[in-house]
Amino acid sequence: MQIRLIPLALTGVLFLFAAVSAGAESIILEEISVRGEVQQANEETLTIREVRESPARDIGEALQNIPGLNIVRKGAIANDIVLRGFQRDNLNVFLDGVRLQGGCPSRMDPPSFHFDFAEVESVEVIKGPYDLQNAGSLAGMVNAVSKTPQKGPGATANLSYGSFNYLDASATASYGGERFDGLLGYAHKSSDVPESGDGRRLTEIYPVASPNRYRLEAIDSKAYENDTFWTKGGYTVGDSRTELSYAYQNADHVLYPYLLMDADYDRTHRFNLTSTLKDLAPVLSALRFQGWYNQVEHLMDDTLRASSLPSAMVTRPYMMKTDAESSTFGVKLGADLPLGPGVLTSGIDFYRRNWDAVNESAMFQAYQPQPMIPDVDIDNFGAFAEYTLPLAGSLTLKGGARIDYTRTEANSLTEARLAGLYQPYYPGIPLDTETDSTEPSANLQLTWQATEALEIFTGIASASRTPDQQELFIGLQRMAGKNWLGNPDLDPTRNNQVDLGAKWSGPRVFASASVFYSDLSDYIYVADAADPDGAGPLIQARTYRNIDATLYGAEFGSQVALPLDLFLKGTLAYVHGENDDSDQPLAEIPPLSGSVALRYDNGFWFTEATERFADRQDRIDPSLQEVETAGWGVTDLKAGANWKKWALVGGVNNLFDTFYLTHLSYQRDPFASGVKVPETGRFAFLNLSYRY
Repeated sequence: MQIRLIPLALTGVLFLFAAVSAGAESIILEEISVRGEVQQANEETLTIREVRESPARDIGEALQNIPGLNIVRKGAIANDIVLRGFQRDNLNVFLDGVRLQGGCPSRMDPPSFHFDFAEVESVEVIKGPYDLQNAGSLAGMVNAVSKTPQKGPGATANLSYGSFNYLDASATASYGGERFDGLLGYAHKSSDVPESGDGRRLTEIYPVASPNRYRLEAIDSKAYENDTFWTKGGYTVGDSRTELSYAYQNADHVLYPYLLMDADYDRTHRFNLTSTLKDLAPVLSALRFQGWYNQVEHLMDDTLRASSLPSAMVTRPYMMKTDAESSTFGVKLGADLPLGPGVLTSGIDFYRRNWDAVNESAMFQAYQPQPMIPDVDIDNFGAFAEYTLPLAGSLTLKGGARIDYTRTEANSLTEARLAGLYQPYYPGIPLDTETDSTEPSANLQLTWQATEALEIFTGIASASRTPDQQELFIGLQRMAGKNWLGNPDLDPTRNNQVDLGAKWSGPRVFASASVFYSDLSDYIYVADAADPDGAGPLIQARTYRNIDATLYGAEFGSQVALPLDLFLKGTLAYVHGENDDSDQPLAEIPPLSGSVALRYDNGFWFTEATERFADRQDRIDPSLQEVETAGWGVTDLKAGANWKKWALVGGVNNLFDTFYLTHLSYQRDPFASGVKVPETGRFAFLNLSYRY
């Protein structure tokens, strides 16, 4: 880490509490006020304004502004979200409460990839296992909230252009009547391949002799092209509302240098129906219904890599490809019931996730299709209840419980393949193509409004999540390298967590600090399995196993309005992970990181300078060949103006063209190439938006 950043960060954090109220009103003050009023210390909100003031290509990149959130970078877009060191199915990612699942076994298309910024008004984050209304929120929940038509006619348009022909264009049109309203939207994203701070394109990170290198004609191709269309309509009577929405997304030619293949396409359909009825009876203040369905078709291959060049073994345009499809549908019924001095929120829900992926490669001079994800269904039945009770002395107690029954079945995994490929790696453990479990979750949260400005939060929770289809049943046999095999004997992971946080919110100050401690039993972890016989067709495999682990850490964030229309913002986040079984560090844990920003904003125009930084990460898991990552610091500048219905923002990220890597960019997926993907170098951008 650059030493100059440490005193800068500490000075910024201390200075946050020295603010004096003065200056002009602006939208920043409104956000400070809203966050102070509605957020607990374990909650965060990202607004669309913050997204549009950055060159973020997806929700994952934008959420890095929140302390405790990071990404796994595989390419120029589709970055996977990491919360406090937890990732993948350890946290839920929703759009309007809709559960999304990508199709790629290497998460080329994580859930947050399947909706566009232009659909979203804000993104809500709950840190910790305190979401009882959805199954599987082991580490937290990220929920993007879509835009709702306002009264009368409305329209928005946005055009962003930047380095490497980065283009983000979108438009929406809406109308809100007394009872009926509707909205239409379209967005297009595309970019050439970006360069890192050393002047190389992301397609040039491989050695010249690597079979994974990009072909010459692909080095300077598009990095991605993505089109999204969405519509929604609503009917409102009094406080009751019914809404139906549909969206279609088509992503073409998305490059993933981190992996051995690139995506030909991702095609996504999303449906969502919600209905809320209020004040039905004295004992029923609200009744909510939601039904949803989404489907993703995903195709990836290595046609752009040297590995697909014609040879005696490669007789098709590709050496390997994977054709995958996933679908998820579910229903939820919930109600609010006044009970004594508080409110009881309860409900039932069901969802089914299906995942099917077939891999085909030129193994042993013949293309052999394999049921990589063998058409696996997950059925989950759940029930929940939460009660909020106001207590004396400005105390509020909230608690609840949830129960889930989950059944998983691999429809295309034959007994012969299970016995021949999987079973030898688990001697003495009988394996089956079906699993089931019943898991409870519960939490207690106490909030104390100590003063008008100071709120203190503490919580204790126990939550569980079942293994996903890949962890249980992935089956990828290779001619060279490691096989990838699921472990059908996995147990659900349980997180027993304690949180303590404090929030200070005044007219011009918002500061939040929190600490957490997670005791994880049966944590699902990647591990290597030795070749059972040391000879023959079986080879070493990468698989999953249950371990006991510990995670703890802290976060700090603040926004302060200073004199002379200045605003200061600072964040810090740290997490420590330990594999209790091996007494080694957990892999994939982000280092100490943060940011300090100073902004001038008079309500009409603004300018801002930000320093982002991360410390060196030397706590690594040597058993997974994880490597250390150097610390880094980069400077971002931006400025903008608002005029009536127009807003213009321009800036430069990574001003000094620094070459750096985030720690979570390394070999972890079935098709990982083993080469890290660097972050983008100097990046200039301009954003023009209009709202009617």
